[in-house]
Amino acid sequence: MTNSRDHILGKLRQGKRPFPAAQLPTQYRRMVPTETEDPAALKALFVQEAEKVDCVIHAVANAEAAIAAIMQVVGMDTAVSCWDLAHIPVPGLEAALAQAHITRVGQDANVRVGITGVDAALAATGSLILMSGNGRYRAASLLPPVHIAVLIESQIIPDLESWWAQQRALGLEQTRQASNIAIISGPSRTADIAMQLVLGMHGPRELHLVIME
Repeated sequence: MTNSRDHILGKLRQGKRPFPAAQLPTQYRRMVPTETEDPAALKALFVQEAEKVDCVIHAVANAEAAIAAIMQVVGMDTAVSCWDLAHIPVPGLEAALAQAHITRVGQDANVRVGITGVDAALAATGSLILMSGNGRYRAASLLPPVHIAVLIESQIIPDLESWWAQQRALGLEQTRQASNIAIISGPSRTADIAMQLVLGMHGPRELHLVIME
Protein backbone atom coordinates (compact mmCIF):
# COMPACT_ATOMS: atom_id res chain seq x y z
CA MET A 1 0.00 0.00 0.00
CA THR A 2 2.85 2.35 0.90
CA ASN A 3 4.60 1.71 -2.41
CA SER A 4 1.40 2.43 -4.33
CA ARG A 5 0.85 5.63 -2.36
CA ASP A 6 4.42 6.78 -2.98
CA HIS A 7 4.09 5.95 -6.66
CA ILE A 8 0.88 8.00 -7.01
CA LEU A 9 2.30 10.96 -5.11
CA GLY A 10 5.48 10.79 -7.16
CA LYS A 11 3.48 10.95 -10.38
CA LEU A 12 1.59 13.98 -9.09
CA ARG A 13 4.81 15.76 -8.16
CA GLN A 14 6.31 15.04 -11.58
CA GLY A 15 3.20 16.46 -13.22
CA LYS A 16 3.68 19.86 -11.62
CA ARG A 17 4.72 22.54 -14.06
CA PRO A 18 5.87 26.07 -13.34
CA PHE A 19 3.12 28.44 -14.49
CA PRO A 20 3.68 32.13 -15.13
CA ALA A 21 2.00 34.50 -12.67
CA ALA A 22 -1.46 35.30 -14.03
CA GLN A 23 -2.38 38.94 -14.32
CA LEU A 24 -5.69 39.60 -12.59
CA PRO A 25 -8.31 41.46 -14.62
CA THR A 26 -8.79 45.09 -13.66
CA GLN A 27 -12.19 45.46 -15.35
CA TYR A 28 -15.15 43.14 -15.16
CA ARG A 29 -18.14 42.87 -17.46
CA ARG A 30 -21.40 43.19 -15.55
CA MET A 31 -23.79 40.26 -15.80
CA VAL A 32 -26.73 42.51 -16.80
CA PRO A 33 -25.36 45.89 -17.94
CA THR A 34 -27.31 48.95 -16.80
CA GLU A 35 -26.59 52.10 -18.73
CA THR A 36 -28.11 54.68 -16.39
CA GLU A 37 -27.79 55.87 -12.80
CA ASP A 38 -30.58 58.44 -13.06
CA PRO A 39 -32.99 57.73 -10.17
CA ALA A 40 -36.14 58.14 -12.26
CA ALA A 41 -34.77 55.91 -15.02
CA LEU A 42 -33.67 53.29 -12.46
CA LYS A 43 -37.14 53.23 -10.92
CA ALA A 44 -38.78 52.84 -14.32
CA LEU A 45 -36.40 50.01 -15.22
CA PHE A 46 -36.91 48.30 -11.87
CA VAL A 47 -40.69 48.41 -12.22
CA GLN A 48 -40.47 47.11 -15.79
CA GLU A 49 -38.24 44.18 -14.84
CA ALA A 50 -40.19 43.38 -11.65
CA GLU A 51 -43.45 43.19 -13.59
CA LYS A 52 -41.79 40.78 -16.03
CA VAL A 53 -41.31 38.33 -13.16
CA ASP A 54 -44.94 38.70 -11.96
CA CYS A 55 -44.48 41.21 -9.14
CA VAL A 56 -47.45 43.44 -8.26
CA ILE A 57 -46.36 47.08 -8.07
CA HIS A 58 -47.84 49.62 -5.65
CA ALA A 59 -46.12 52.95 -6.34
CA VAL A 60 -47.09 55.39 -3.57
CA ALA A 61 -46.24 58.96 -2.65
CA ASN A 62 -46.07 58.71 1.15
CA ALA A 63 -46.43 56.52 4.24
CA GLU A 64 -50.19 56.99 4.41
CA ALA A 65 -50.60 55.62 0.90
CA ALA A 66 -48.16 52.80 1.68
CA ILE A 67 -50.23 51.78 4.69
CA ALA A 68 -53.37 51.80 2.56
CA ALA A 69 -51.71 49.54 0.00
CA ILE A 70 -50.48 47.15 2.69
CA MET A 71 -53.86 46.98 4.43
CA GLN A 72 -55.60 46.30 1.12
CA VAL A 73 -53.42 43.22 0.56
CA VAL A 74 -53.75 42.05 4.18
CA GLY A 75 -57.53 42.33 3.95
CA MET A 76 -59.46 40.66 6.76
CA ASP A 77 -56.51 38.69 8.14
CA THR A 78 -55.93 38.94 11.87
CA ALA A 79 -52.19 38.19 11.86
CA VAL A 80 -49.17 38.85 9.66
CA SER A 81 -45.61 37.53 9.69
CA CYS A 82 -43.56 40.68 9.96
CA TRP A 83 -40.06 42.05 10.41
CA ASP A 84 -39.59 44.32 13.41
CA LEU A 85 -41.10 47.62 12.31
CA ALA A 86 -37.81 49.46 12.83
CA HIS A 87 -36.68 47.67 9.64
CA ILE A 88 -39.77 48.62 7.59
CA PRO A 89 -39.68 52.29 6.46
CA VAL A 90 -43.37 53.10 7.00
CA PRO A 91 -44.12 55.51 9.86
CA GLY A 92 -47.52 54.77 11.35
CA LEU A 93 -47.67 51.13 10.27
CA GLU A 94 -47.58 49.85 13.86
CA ALA A 95 -50.59 51.99 14.83
CA ALA A 96 -52.50 50.98 11.69
CA LEU A 97 -52.00 47.27 12.35
CA ALA A 98 -52.97 47.66 16.00
CA GLN A 99 -56.08 49.65 15.12
CA ALA A 100 -57.15 46.86 12.75
CA HIS A 101 -56.45 44.29 15.52
CA ILE A 102 -53.80 42.59 13.40
CA THR A 103 -51.18 40.68 15.38
CA ARG A 104 -47.56 40.76 14.28
CA VAL A 105 -45.62 37.47 14.52
CA GLY A 106 -42.08 36.59 13.54
CA GLN A 107 -42.94 33.28 11.91
CA ASP A 108 -46.08 31.22 11.69
CA ALA A 109 -46.81 28.65 8.99
CA ASN A 110 -50.53 29.46 9.22
CA VAL A 111 -50.20 33.19 8.44
CA ARG A 112 -51.15 34.22 4.90
CA VAL A 113 -49.18 37.49 4.54
CA GLY A 114 -45.57 38.37 5.32
CA ILE A 115 -44.32 41.98 5.47
CA THR A 116 -40.65 42.97 5.15
CA GLY A 117 -38.44 45.83 4.21
CA VAL A 118 -35.57 45.37 1.77
CA ASP A 119 -31.85 46.10 1.80
CA ALA A 120 -31.70 47.01 -1.88
CA ALA A 121 -33.65 46.76 -5.11
CA LEU A 122 -31.79 45.90 -8.34
CA ALA A 123 -33.06 47.74 -11.40
CA ALA A 124 -31.35 45.50 -13.96
CA THR A 125 -33.28 42.39 -12.92
CA GLY A 126 -36.20 43.68 -10.83
CA SER A 127 -34.76 41.80 -7.85
CA LEU A 128 -34.78 42.44 -4.11
CA ILE A 129 -31.96 41.84 -1.64
CA LEU A 130 -33.00 40.85 1.87
CA MET A 131 -30.49 40.22 4.64
CA SER A 132 -31.86 38.27 7.57
CA GLY A 133 -30.81 38.89 11.14
CA ASN A 134 -32.04 40.14 14.48
CA GLY A 135 -35.63 41.31 13.98
CA ARG A 136 -35.45 40.52 10.26
CA TYR A 137 -37.02 37.08 10.14
CA ARG A 138 -36.31 35.10 6.98
CA ALA A 139 -39.61 33.25 7.43
CA ALA A 140 -41.56 36.47 6.74
CA SER A 141 -40.48 36.40 3.09
CA LEU A 142 -40.51 32.63 2.71
CA LEU A 143 -43.39 30.92 4.54
CA PRO A 144 -46.50 33.04 3.81
CA PRO A 145 -48.20 32.62 0.42
CA VAL A 146 -48.21 36.42 0.01
CA HIS A 147 -45.12 38.58 0.53
CA ILE A 148 -45.32 42.38 0.81
CA ALA A 149 -41.91 44.08 0.45
CA VAL A 150 -41.68 47.78 1.26
CA LEU A 151 -38.93 49.93 -0.21
CA ILE A 152 -38.01 53.55 -0.77
CA GLU A 153 -37.08 54.79 -4.24
CA SER A 154 -33.58 55.68 -3.04
CA GLN A 155 -32.95 51.96 -2.37
CA ILE A 156 -33.15 51.20 -6.09
CA ILE A 157 -29.63 50.77 -7.47
CA PRO A 158 -28.41 49.66 -10.90
CA ASP A 159 -27.45 46.01 -10.33
CA LEU A 160 -25.95 43.31 -8.14
CA GLU A 161 -22.42 44.56 -8.75
CA SER A 162 -23.40 48.00 -7.47
CA TRP A 163 -24.75 46.48 -4.27
CA TRP A 164 -21.61 44.42 -3.74
CA ALA A 165 -19.45 47.52 -4.28
CA GLN A 166 -21.49 49.29 -1.59
CA GLN A 167 -20.98 46.39 0.81
CA ARG A 168 -17.25 46.32 0.20
CA ALA A 169 -17.05 50.06 0.79
CA LEU A 170 -18.70 49.45 4.19
CA GLY A 171 -16.17 46.76 5.05
CA LEU A 172 -18.64 43.90 4.48
CA GLU A 173 -19.87 44.29 8.06
CA GLN A 174 -23.55 43.90 7.13
CA THR A 175 -22.94 40.79 5.05
CA ARG A 176 -20.88 39.19 7.82
CA GLN A 177 -23.60 39.84 10.39
CA ALA A 178 -26.46 38.57 8.21
CA SER A 179 -27.63 35.03 8.94
CA ASN A 180 -28.94 34.74 5.38
CA ILE A 181 -28.85 36.84 2.22
CA ALA A 182 -31.65 36.28 -0.30
CA ILE A 183 -31.93 37.69 -3.81
CA ILE A 184 -35.61 37.53 -4.72
CA SER A 185 -36.86 37.93 -8.28
CA GLY A 186 -40.62 37.63 -8.26
CA PRO A 187 -42.78 34.97 -6.60
CA SER A 188 -41.49 31.46 -6.05
CA ARG A 189 -41.71 29.46 -9.27
CA THR A 190 -40.86 26.11 -10.78
CA ALA A 191 -41.38 24.42 -14.14
CA ASP A 192 -39.84 21.05 -13.29
CA ILE A 193 -42.91 19.04 -14.23
CA ALA A 194 -43.75 18.99 -17.96
CA MET A 195 -42.30 22.51 -18.28
CA GLN A 196 -45.50 23.92 -16.80
CA LEU A 197 -44.83 27.09 -14.79
CA VAL A 198 -46.23 26.90 -11.26
CA LEU A 199 -46.05 29.86 -8.84
CA GLY A 200 -45.75 29.44 -5.10
CA MET A 201 -44.30 25.95 -5.09
CA HIS A 202 -41.39 26.64 -2.72
CA GLY A 203 -42.37 30.03 -1.30
CA PRO A 204 -44.79 32.93 -1.84
CA ARG A 205 -47.03 32.78 -4.89
CA GLU A 206 -47.59 36.56 -4.76
CA LEU A 207 -45.00 39.30 -4.32
CA HIS A 208 -46.30 42.84 -3.78
CA LEU A 209 -43.80 45.69 -3.97
CA VAL A 210 -44.80 48.88 -2.18
CA ILE A 211 -42.47 51.56 -3.57
CA MET A 212 -42.46 54.85 -1.65
CA GLU A 213 -41.16 58.12 -3.05
